[in-house]
Amino acid sequence: MSTDVAARRRSGGPDTEAPPRFSRDRIETRVFGVLRWVVIAVVALACIFPFYYMVILSFRELDSVLRDPGALWVGLDEITFESYAAVLRSTSEGGQGFLVFMRNSALVALGTVFVTLLVALPGSYAVSRLAFFGRRQIGGLFLAVYLFPSILLAIPLFVFFTRIGLRGELLGLLFVYVAQVVPVTIYMLRNYFDTIPVSLEEAASIDGCTRLGVMRRISLPLAMPAIVSNGLYIFMIAWNEFLFALLFLIERRENWTVSLGLSQLAGSIEIPTTVLMAGSVILTLPIIIVFFATQRLLTEGLTAGAEKG
Repeated sequence: MSTDVAARRRSGGPDTEAPPRFSRDRIETRVFGVLRWVVIAVVALACIFPFYYMVILSFRELDSVLRDPGALWVGLDEITFESYAAVLRSTSEGGQGFLVFMRNSALVALGTVFVTLLVALPGSYAVSRLAFFGRRQIGGLFLAVYLFPSILLAIPLFVFFTRIGLRGELLGLLFVYVAQVVPVTIYMLRNYFDTIPVSLEEAASIDGCTRLGVMRRISLPLAMPAIVSNGLYIFMIAWNEFLFALLFLIERRENWTVSLGLSQLAGSIEIPTTVLMAGSVILTLPIIIVFFATQRLLTEGLTAGAEKG
């Protein structure tokens, strides 16, 4: 070995041995590099294909679906919007009334976002900045709420809202959603407020700002990514929720949400498959658009505060 090294030095070559051509590290790097893209492709196909097939079915005629249910492509001359028209038309015109359901879902979801942030912002800021007994344990207490399944609350809430006259009303459903999402919203926003330097707030206090002024002028603008991402998270939960919507609104069709309306389509043997698929697309598409339009902001906001350094 020493003779070979001395010979390489005399010839001006490097004095280190060349790495083997087929080392274990190179083989593992190449294999896992290929497997990574294979796994990504399989997962993407598993997620995208059902939605694609659902969209294809929603644009086809029922007779065409019965003749060839496995077709994965539809010619332009075969595309029809009749299923969407049937879903969106009012019940008085022979449709399913999904425009009303979407309006109800939007009202409840946006109302849930507004009320939840109105409660959670001062709550999370107080947990992050103020010193009080049990401050360290309150985060675990908030998350402990989710150890209990929602079905445990069904009967007590049903009786309660019946007695106060809110059963069948969108307002009662909004209260339930707010109670569900406020704890986790406070927990996530608290983590983000912890990452904001206290020195910025102290400097504003020295300049004469009150506690509310510091929160409004310093903390809230810096926490805007987390606020927006949590708002989107709350909106998606309220838009897709089904259990409490079924429990409280089943008796009043005019107050149904879109998830409840879709479940009634799925449970009826008289509804064509193409109409059911059109309703599924209408339920899913708004969430997909909102998610991809704000994907980076959503990811940054939900992961902010996970690590502090």
